[in-house]
Amino acid sequence: MRTAAYLQLETTFTRLYRYQHLAAIAGWDQAAMMPPKGNDARGAAMAELSVLMHGTLTDPQLKTWLAAAEQEDLDATQRASLREMRRSWQHANLLPASLVEAKALAGSRCEHAWREQRKANDWQGFLANFREVLRLSREEAQLLADASGKGRYDALMDKYEPGMSSAEVERIFGDVKTWLPGLIQQAMDKQAGETLIAAQGPFAVDSQRALGVEIMGLLGFDFDAGRLDVSVHPFCGGVAEDVRITTRYREDDFMQSMMGIVHETGHARYEQCLPRELVHLPVGQARSMGIHESQSLSFEMQLGRSPAFLQLIAPLVTKHLGQQPAFDAANLSRMYTRVRPGFIRVDADELTYPAHVILRFEIERALIEGDIEAEDIPALWAEKMQAYLGIDTRDNYRDGCLQDIHWTDGSFGYFPSYTLGAMYAAQYFATIRRSVPDLDARIAAGDLAPVFDWLQANIWSQASRWETAELVQRATGEALNPTHFRAHLEARYL
Repeated sequence: MRTAAYLQLETTFTRLYRYQHLAAIAGWDQAAMMPPKGNDARGAAMAELSVLMHGTLTDPQLKTWLAAAEQEDLDATQRASLREMRRSWQHANLLPASLVEAKALAGSRCEHAWREQRKANDWQGFLANFREVLRLSREEAQLLADASGKGRYDALMDKYEPGMSSAEVERIFGDVKTWLPGLIQQAMDKQAGETLIAAQGPFAVDSQRALGVEIMGLLGFDFDAGRLDVSVHPFCGGVAEDVRITTRYREDDFMQSMMGIVHETGHARYEQCLPRELVHLPVGQARSMGIHESQSLSFEMQLGRSPAFLQLIAPLVTKHLGQQPAFDAANLSRMYTRVRPGFIRVDADELTYPAHVILRFEIERALIEGDIEAEDIPALWAEKMQAYLGIDTRDNYRDGCLQDIHWTDGSFGYFPSYTLGAMYAAQYFATIRRSVPDLDARIAAGDLAPVFDWLQANIWSQASRWETAELVQRATGEALNPTHFRAHLEARYL
């Protein structure tokens, strides 16, 4: 039953969703298609749109409607919808429009310049723009913290992972740090005795793209509601009705683009399968970034790097890239589970990846809390890379602290979502395997329905009806339990 105040809120949030649609497509174009000289005008236009969306959420009338709707006769879904509307409204009303605009402009300027600065290994050039992004992010964090009683970093992290605290993340990551280094070493020792055939390139970009598109089809991507393009940093953007994913190609390495596409297709399927009747409202949108990353990592890590899935797609790799011994299914599996500490997070193997995330979490939390300054990042980065992965990044900013896009626009608090997502994904698949004992045989035979049907029923269709902890409890029968993640890694690598 829709009632007067709730109906007004639905109308307002539908309008906001349409603005978000335009912002998302303009952002995708900025990253994938826009000529360089368009950036200043695009940045100004997107900042203006941010102010317009902020104004929609801070209209004083919303406070009246939210209060009135609480007294109306709403069903359970509408109650959840009202909860999510209030959350969006509260966040927006803590930030002045001037800060929203300034942060959008500073982020656009920093991100655009970063593309060339990274290539040039130009940390000092990056720093000139980044200081302003950091200053504005700290200002936002303080405003949110003052209102919520949380710490500054927790207040920012709450935008991406509602209900999670940095203390809990630190506890979870602290445990991972006690067993991960030993597991990495054990896996490397085990793999040292294995024969690995290297793939012989070059691999034409057109062939890699065709391979990626065929795998996207196998994974259920709806090409009538999305597309694949190229960007400096792979991402999934757009909106549920029009999902844009990107990857990047190297002619000497097809592995990066192929698994990048599998990863982004996981994000895309989540968006494409959100409940259409609710997607224009906050309750019909993705629950959190940790849950979003759990979808991409369900596809990439749990499914995509499994021997069963690689057996399924080995003929497709040969079809598009040519016949060679490296493309035997067993060798492909060895290639995609090879443990080798490296510089780049997005290219990291499944086992060393959490170390990259933990490093970023520790640095960005210290940055936002004011314990360190922007100038301190390279030395701290080098110290932690050496300690966690035994890699020297001194003076190598391109492959060190300039490699990620997240900090350029002030997305502080996002990085924990990656490893939390990997933990959720491991928990999902432990649950699926209990009900489908022959899951691997079915995947190898091309039957991916057990995975997609479970995700559809338990995650995609639920959107933001439940808060994160309850969503995971309902889906798997227990709260987030990181022991599933460790068990998965030990089973796959030992």
